[in-house]
Amino acid sequence: MIHPFTSKSDSTFDWIDVVNPTNEELLALGEKYHLHPSTIQDCMQPEHLPKYELIEDTHFIICRYYDAECDKNADSIQGLTRKLAIFFTKNLLITIHRKPFVKVNEVVEKYHNHTQLHDVVSKLVKACLASYEEPIGKLDIEIDFYEARIFLKKRIPDLLKNLYLIKRKVYVIRKLNNITKEIIDKVTALPAKKNPFMQDLRDYYVKADTQLEEVYENIHSLLNIYISLSSQRTNEVMRTLTVFTAFFLPLTFIVGVYGMNFKYMPELEAHWGYPGVIGLMLAITIAVWIWFKRKGWL
Repeated sequence: MIHPFTSKSDSTFDWIDVVNPTNEELLALGEKYHLHPSTIQDCMQPEHLPKYELIEDTHFIICRYYDAECDKNADSIQGLTRKLAIFFTKNLLITIHRKPFVKVNEVVEKYHNHTQLHDVVSKLVKACLASYEEPIGKLDIEIDFYEARIFLKKRIPDLLKNLYLIKRKVYVIRKLNNITKEIIDKVTALPAKKNPFMQDLRDYYVKADTQLEEVYENIHSLLNIYISLSSQRTNEVMRTLTVFTAFFLPLTFIVGVYGMNFKYMPELEAHWGYPGVIGLMLAITIAVWIWFKRKGWL
């Protein structure tokens, strides 16, 4: 679906917003507006990473924005995000995306009638970055939730799996954010485009990058803490089992010796044989306990 708009600002430009086009429509659009075939091919690849190209007088940008309807277990670039392709020249802006993107409509309503074309482009790139703000906030809340449960030693099914999923999501968003920085550097470096809109875009990137860095460090630290606590609990269990083994090993040896059915075992016929063995086992148990206490193992 193609939505044309015409700016009424001092610098008039046409804006064509294309939603869920077929390959044939993309090819026709490229032919009509003289878009390079390689950029049209990039538009046809749903998994394409963010990029910036300048071909003759046409600027081509690919950004990725968070898909609010993605599967909760998605942890890949294609699963978590959608692509927004932007073409712009001196007086033409073309945006292409597979699914309706609310932020595009907001930019249309707010800026297309009174803003320079390059400012609209900066707002579109910022809109893609802003789409990650809410999911990152939710992931941060999840991290706090799991952190509290870990230190309270409350068992949660698939805890390690859930923590790894959060780490994967943060990694994907962080990777896209870092790649988008290259686009921001190139767009804001265009001649005669130093203005508040471009500076606002840079500032927003720095804010998003700081937030992502903090969340990534938090989940990384939480995973390390969880693994350390799990190892500690395993060591405590092994220590307990070792203590039991140390107590019962000599007792098992004694029981094994006197459990042999040899014909000539004088102790078996003695009246003091049974209480003597019980006393010996009790003495060994007390001796092992005293030794463990002196070593600080109990």
